[in-house]
Amino acid sequence: MEKWQKVTIGAVAAAVVVVGGTRAAGLWGAKSANSDTLSFQLPTPIQTLDISKNTDTYSGTIIGNSGSNLMRVDAKGKPKLELAKSVKVSDDGLTYTVVLKSGLKYSDGSSLTAKDFVYSWQRIVNPKTASQYAYLASGVKNADKIAAGKANVDTLGVTSKGNTITFELERPMPQFEYLLTFGNFMPQKESYVEKEGKKYATTAATALYSGPYKVEGWSGTNNKFKLVKNDNYWDAKNVKTKQIDIQIVQKPDTAVQLYKQGKIDRVSIANTPELYNANKNNKDVVKAPEATTAYIEYNQTGKNKFLANAKIREALNLATNRKELTQQVTAGISTPATGLAPEGLAKTSSDEDLAKYVAPGYKFDAAAAKKAFQEGLKELGETQATVTITSDADSPAGKTTVDYLQGSWEKTLPGLKVNQKLVPFQQRLKDSQTQNFDIVVSLWGGDYPEGSTFYDLFKDGASYNNGQFKNAAYTAAVNKAETTDALKDSARDTDYKAAEAALLKDNNINPLYFRSGYSLQNPDVTGIIVNTTGVQYDWKSAVRK
Repeated sequence: MEKWQKVTIGAVAAAVVVVGGTRAAGLWGAKSANSDTLSFQLPTPIQTLDISKNTDTYSGTIIGNSGSNLMRVDAKGKPKLELAKSVKVSDDGLTYTVVLKSGLKYSDGSSLTAKDFVYSWQRIVNPKTASQYAYLASGVKNADKIAAGKANVDTLGVTSKGNTITFELERPMPQFEYLLTFGNFMPQKESYVEKEGKKYATTAATALYSGPYKVEGWSGTNNKFKLVKNDNYWDAKNVKTKQIDIQIVQKPDTAVQLYKQGKIDRVSIANTPELYNANKNNKDVVKAPEATTAYIEYNQTGKNKFLANAKIREALNLATNRKELTQQVTAGISTPATGLAPEGLAKTSSDEDLAKYVAPGYKFDAAAAKKAFQEGLKELGETQATVTITSDADSPAGKTTVDYLQGSWEKTLPGLKVNQKLVPFQQRLKDSQTQNFDIVVSLWGGDYPEGSTFYDLFKDGASYNNGQFKNAAYTAAVNKAETTDALKDSARDTDYKAAEAALLKDNNINPLYFRSGYSLQNPDVTGIIVNTTGVQYDWKSAVRK
């Protein structure tokens, strides 16, 4: 999922419940007078409440707390029954049969039925929806054909009869239970979506909610709104907090000050080295589990001829000192990237961290970088090159990353001119999707605890392959992992190792660092689940002492 601040996945989808002791009275400001209300901050505005179209972390957090799926990830990172009464899988892994709990309702009191899940799955793969997450359904019967416009949506292998939903798969999908927890597959009522039309989920008032909370006060652009307990939620009796106030605070130091004034219950301190160093000894510090990769994408369409040249990309990769960059950008909190798949994402069949096993050998070598750069320039008949790096204007880490790369690359590669282009998060996403960039700094957090959540990104023609490169060896390796070797753990590990090697050979991307996170957490607030995949923060059980 696109982000600057997304917490991602663990070996078995590890998640953390943050618990605390007692905060000294008056230390950071007055405790909220209302024990039924919590307050949290997001670093950028949310973009949508449309379940099928959302792609970013922050919108996903709000959707994940105002919606529910068949299953929900618990505090141990395991998918547990939520709206489903039972989930059964056939011996061959190709059929999932789900029975819904009875009496389910949406926030408006209308019935929530099995048909609403069928519609939601059909809507995400429907080309008319133009969902960037349609690929997640790949493997469900006819999903790829429907997304390609070669089959009707009603042929999708998701059907219902009464209170039962049946999923028919074309191949085993080790991650499928996690898809049953995922925000983009939450139920949607077809009649409501059609009634709202283009206005659907563009404001709080034009969406329906199936989860612990309902959204109130979001106009589509404002930076303050709230989540209010949804009394029609099936498990409302276990939702102890009546209201969660949400505010957008884009400056990390401002957010920390608000925390210390008692006005926000949890904030990140990992946005800049200065912020981390100033607060790392605070007794309220908690570590946020992550398996997020920061990486560079090169536009390989030919728009910038230098980046279409393999030698130039090789030079840029070799000129990237990941250890030094990680130290300067994150104060050493994070880890220099060794490949695309991050630490903590998953374990291999032999219980080794997948990131360590697949690491293809990215390295910093100034001399080799200069040699490759000159060879690339010679191939193009040029003596110098100019490239522009795009990153997030509203992310201190994004700005620092570009500053470092600009300086270090120009120093290592004489004849290279590096320009900066800093744009808001939303614009960076749009520019990435439309290839309106030379080089773009991206971060991705996995959506489920299995390698394909990263490796699906760059298959030929994939919606998130923003550089639009084609790498036949890479695509073949990922496809093999997801078909022939889907239920063969050791063979699947080997396929992912081959995929990483193919990316490095063609220098299609440039992994920078595996991010780690630290936050200040109000010890008086307990029950927050920090998910390593899917919804970043689950506030269903959050409560103030």
